[in-house]
Amino acid sequence: MAHMYIALVDTPGFFASLIRRFLGQRYIHVVIAQDAGLEEAYSVGRRNPAVPVFAGFEKEEKERILHAFPTAYYRICEMECTDAQKSGIMRRLRADYQRRFRIHYAVLGLPFIVLNMPFFITNQYTCSSYIARILQENGIQIAGKHFSLVTPKDFYECDKMHVVFEGKLSDIVAGEPCCEMASGTTVCYEITGCESVSHGVTGCEIGGITAYE
Repeated sequence: MAHMYIALVDTPGFFASLIRRFLGQRYIHVVIAQDAGLEEAYSVGRRNPAVPVFAGFEKEEKERILHAFPTAYYRICEMECTDAQKSGIMRRLRADYQRRFRIHYAVLGLPFIVLNMPFFITNQYTCSSYIARILQENGIQIAGKHFSLVTPKDFYECDKMHVVFEGKLSDIVAGEPCCEMASGTTVCYEITGCESVSHGVTGCEIGGITAYE
């Protein structure tokens, strides 16, 4: 059994605050990664973390994001998949990265999401619809709807997601342990291997304000 990782992201900014209000949740951006430490992670989002106007498919660079958003807050979820599924997903992500300047953010599709009307604009996606489509093509369904209508809230509520970290991006960059609750006991792991390297440390806390509203 293999694992993929979905990061739900809370970043500051006016545009982010509008999406946050519309979705009614803290996390408004979705990232897909092959590892819990986000060493290789991709999303449809800002091409430059500090410039919201230009958006498309990019490889996430957590150090650059931290520099632009020192208070960025992340929830990282682990999702089971087969080795073949993970290979297929990563192969597609890497291929799309090679043609990343042809993939853009689907601004024109946002009204369709509000109206709950499925749509498809060639090479245009929201952060969540792109990931939903890639997963769907590899046999993983996030929500019972057309991929174009999938929002960060669907990932937030998906029962396939197992939370392995929730806290500041600065902790991820620094390699701080991630924590999870299990039967009332908090267990910490190395952020680079949350699925397998348990230190059995108890009594630690998930810092900051959580998103369990």
